[in-house]
Amino acid sequence: MNVDYPFHLDHRGRTAEATDDDHIRDLIEQVLFTAPGERVNRPTFGSGVMQLVFAPNNEALAAATQISVQSALQQWLGELIEVEGVQVTNEDAKLTVLIQYMVRRDQERRVTEFSRAI
Repeated sequence: MNVDYPFHLDHRGRTAEATDDDHIRDLIEQVLFTAPGERVNRPTFGSGVMQLVFAPNNEALAAATQISVQSALQQWLGELIEVEGVQVTNEDAKLTVLIQYMVRRDQERRVTEFSRAI
């Protein structure tokens, strides 16, 4: 059983469950939007991508962020997925991250987009 993220109760009043594919998406989201140092006993968990909201937009920062995000995903989820591409955009008060990956279990390729408004 995979617990759905964020934690909530389903229509039966029980802990909501997630499919395997949704669980992987939830794990990616947790790595992306958790700041390093935020988790107890896992000080290096996360990608630090939320710091981009306050950084100036330029190509060097975008390239460094893509490498940082891809590295964090490989470190924490490398047994589940193979990251094939990362695109990070910061427009106004909205941060968008597009992840292209292959699920190792079934070798299927997926593209998932995450957005956060600040």
